[in-house]
Amino acid sequence: MMESMESCVPPGFRFHPTDEELVGYYLRKKVASQKIDLDVIREIDLYRIEPWDLQERCRIGYEEQNEWYFFSHKDKKYPTGTRTNRATMAGFWKATGRDKAVYDKTKLIGMRKTLVFYKGRAPNGQKTDWIMHEYRLESDENGPPQAS
Repeated sequence: MMESMESCVPPGFRFHPTDEELVGYYLRKKVASQKIDLDVIREIDLYRIEPWDLQERCRIGYEEQNEWYFFSHKDKKYPTGTRTNRATMAGFWKATGRDKAVYDKTKLIGMRKTLVFYKGRAPNGQKTDWIMHEYRLESDENGPPQAS
């Protein structure tokens, strides 16, 4: 059995980053292979783990949590394609709604995609209460067109 990868944080530590902090600090540094001051976000293979196992793998400190943070590489559905494979052994993550822009003041720095976990296989999966926010870096040059 894999032992818990509990973070070493002081008692009372709370980790509640904003979207701007997740993208502008943590994700940007991770992508650039730069050191993150407090290493509290685990790296996992999201497609080899079920959502209900995230709690044990991504726990921060000792307090009860209902949000977990992690880095994971996107898995491609086909080696040469652009479609993302979001399937696990028990089900799949399905995008829902529109992507939300993440800004540092007025500058576009990233996007947030919301996904819901379905047990089973598409198109007959059973919707669960598991929700995930996936962040990606963006800039004004390659971001979504702005409504005028």
